Amino acid sequence: MQRKTWIIAGVAVLAFGGILSLFEDDGDTDTTENAKPSATASVTPDAKSSSTTPKPSSAVPSPDAAQTAALIRALTAIDPGLTAKEDRAVDRSRNVCSDVKGGKDAVTVQNNAKARFEGGTVPSLTDDQTVNIVTAVKSSFCD
Repeated sequence: MQRKTWIIAGVAVLAFGGILSLFEDDGDTDTTENAKPSATASVTPDAKSSSTTPKPSSAVPSPDAAQTAALIRALTAIDPGLTAKEDRAVDRSRNVCSDVKGGKDAVTVQNNAKARFEGGTVPSLTDDQTVNIVTAVKSSFCD
């Protein structure tokens, strides 16, 4: 009697699985077979990025200790208020570097730098000061 129960249960499970497969959409299934190609696809671009062809880096450079000291000296020479909070000045400088590395045109880089550094302890910046900020960022750590 138990054997019949197990056979019936097995047939019911198979039938239920067959019914469920009718409702699956081939494009939306996430089976092991479908997962392997997508995992491989996500690895392939990373492997290509480490090839000999240079690609733009998504990481914004961070200055080391010596570069940070040079950056702070240059920004302080432009306006001491720019470095009232050195960590903030470095963060803003990294954003300026991101614009430079991102290939934005000089006017956009300068306008963004002005918007980032203006306010608080530096209520306004001249265009010359803004150009000097971008130059300080480039010369200290953002080659």
